[in-house]
Amino acid sequence: MSTERRLLVLYGSQTGTAQDVAERVGREARRRHFHTRVSELDSYQIADLIHEPLVIFVCATTGQGDPPDNMKRFWKFILRKNLPASSLGQVHFAVLGLGDSSYQKFNVVGKKLYRRLLQLSGQSLVSVGLADDQHELGPDAVIDPWLTSLWKKVLDLWPLPPGAEIISADICPAPRYRVTFCQGNSSSMNGSLGVHKHTYSATDPYMARLLSNERVTAPSHFQDVRHVKLDITDSGISYAPGDVVMVHPDNLPDMVEEFLQHFNLDPDKEFTLEQNDPDIPLPPSLPRHCSVGHLVKKYLDIGGIPRRYFFELLSLLSTDELEKEKLQEFSSAEGQEELYTYCNRPRRTTLEVLQDFPQTSSQIKFEYLLDLIPPLQPRAFSIASSQQAMPNEIHMLVAVVQYKTKLFKPRRGVCSTWLASLKADLDVTIPVWVKRGTIHFPTSLQTPAIMVGPGTGVAPFRSFIHDRAANNAGGNVLFFGCRSRSADYYCGAEWTELSGRGLLHVLTAFSRDQEDKVYVQHRIRDNAALIWDLLDNHQAWFYIAGNAKRMPDDVKEALQDVVMSAGGRNAAEAAEYISQLEAKRRYQVEAWS
Repeated sequence: MSTERRLLVLYGSQTGTAQDVAERVGREARRRHFHTRVSELDSYQIADLIHEPLVIFVCATTGQGDPPDNMKRFWKFILRKNLPASSLGQVHFAVLGLGDSSYQKFNVVGKKLYRRLLQLSGQSLVSVGLADDQHELGPDAVIDPWLTSLWKKVLDLWPLPPGAEIISADICPAPRYRVTFCQGNSSSMNGSLGVHKHTYSATDPYMARLLSNERVTAPSHFQDVRHVKLDITDSGISYAPGDVVMVHPDNLPDMVEEFLQHFNLDPDKEFTLEQNDPDIPLPPSLPRHCSVGHLVKKYLDIGGIPRRYFFELLSLLSTDELEKEKLQEFSSAEGQEELYTYCNRPRRTTLEVLQDFPQTSSQIKFEYLLDLIPPLQPRAFSIASSQQAMPNEIHMLVAVVQYKTKLFKPRRGVCSTWLASLKADLDVTIPVWVKRGTIHFPTSLQTPAIMVGPGTGVAPFRSFIHDRAANNAGGNVLFFGCRSRSADYYCGAEWTELSGRGLLHVLTAFSRDQEDKVYVQHRIRDNAALIWDLLDNHQAWFYIAGNAKRMPDDVKEALQDVVMSAGGRNAAEAAEYISQLEAKRRYQVEAWS
C-alpha cells in the first residue's frame, strides 16, 4: 500500500449538492493533513486513477437512475467491459451516493459504481453510503456517521504525521481565494455575448434573444405557466425531441439590491481573484475582472437554502456571543433537527439567514462570500419545440414557482420568476445551452408512441409530435391531464388541429371539470384495448413525463392493469412485461420534483 498521504475526491453533481459534500470531504481531509484535490469526475484524467492511493467518490443519482451530466464520460468509461479486472488493485476507495427515495431507482449510481470498483479490484474502505433527501434531517443523517467511519478507517491506514494533530474544526480556514480590488473600473468584463459556434456550456453559454413570453393559463388560474420562445438563429445549436435546454438565471433584482445594501457593497467596484490553494481552481465562469454587481447578480446563490457548512463557517467568522452560539448549534450534528425547522422547512434563503444574524454578517470580509455562498446553478427545461418545424427557435413551458410558508414573504423560484419577469425585446437575451435528454424517441416514423404528459410534462411530447407532424407522420397517442379545459389545457388548439389531420389521438383528463376527479391513470384504464393493441401488436413505445411525486407510479400501476385486463396476464406476468419494455427502452420516464 502507498504510504503517500494524498487523497482525491471526485464528484458527480447535477444541482450542486454532491459538489458541496465533496468539498466538505476535502476540507476534512486537509484538517487531517492530506494533500487533497477535489474535482468533478469528467474534469479528471481517468487514466490517472490507477495511480491514486486513496479516492473518495461522491455521486448523485438524477432522473430515473441516470448519472449527473458532469460524470457521464467517466461513467461510460468505467462500465466498459474490456477493462482489466485488476485495474484498480492499488486503489483504496469509498463511495457516497446522494439520492431521493421517492424515486424508484434510489441511489442507483452510487450502488452501481461501488460494485463496479470492486469488480475492478478496488479496495473498499467502508460500505457504500446511501444518503436520502427524503430523510427528515436530510442527507446529513447518513453522511455524518458515514464520514466518521471513513476517517477512522483512513487514519488506521494512513496515520497522522509524527507530532501532527487533526486541525480543530474550531479554527477558521483561510478563504478559498485572495481578492484584489481594482483601482477605478475597467470595461473589459462580464462575459461575452457569444461568438457564434456550435458548442456551448455553463462557462460559455449562447445568449438567445427572447422572442415571446406568453402566459398560457387563464388569468384567474392559481398558477402562472409561460410559453417562452427563444431565438437561436445562426447559433449552430442543434437539438432533438427529448433534449433539454439549460438556462442560467440572474438573481431577482430586489434580492440583489437587498444583498448589496446589507453588506454596503458598491456594485460597480471591480476585483480580481487569485488562488490561495493550488488544488482549488478559480471559478471558470467568473470574468478575470469582475464587478461586485456581476458577482451578486449572476454568480452567488443568494436565494438558495444554505447548507450546513454555511452555518459552520459563519460561526467561525462570528464574534458576537449570542449569534455565535446559535450558529454553532445549527452546525452541530445534534442541532440538525432545529436547523431543519429554522431553514429547510420554511425554505429560508441565504439572504434571509444573513439578515437574521446582523452582527455576524457585518463582520464578514468580502473574500469569504465565495466560501459561504455556492454558485447559482442552471435550471433544466424539456425543450417543447421541434427543430424540424421551427429551425431557429427553442420553446419552453415554464411553471412559475411561488408558494407560501410560515415566513412573511412568498417563496419564489429564482429561474421561473426571473423568466416570467422578462419582456420580449431586441436587447433581452438569456444564457442557454442544450444537453441530451434522458428520454429518447423512436427514429422510425412507423413506430407508434404513447405519451403520458400531464401539466408541463407535455413539453417533450410537443417536441416529438411536431417533429413527426413535419414529416406528416401519425401514430401518436397523447394522454394529457390538467385541472380544467378552460384554465390550463396547454397547447389545446394545436392538439385539436393535429387530431383533425389524423396525426394525433389525444385523450384528456380534466380533473376539476366534473364532480369526480379524473386523472390520466383513469383514462389509461378506460382505453386499455387501444393501449394493449399498440404495445403488443404494433410495438409502440410508452412514455411518462411530469411531476415525480405520485404520477409516474400511478401511471405504471394503471399500465400494469391494462396488461392484465386487455392482455390476459396475471400480476407477476404484467410486471415482467413492463420490465421487458423498460429493458428495451420502450418504457421511459422523465420526472422531476
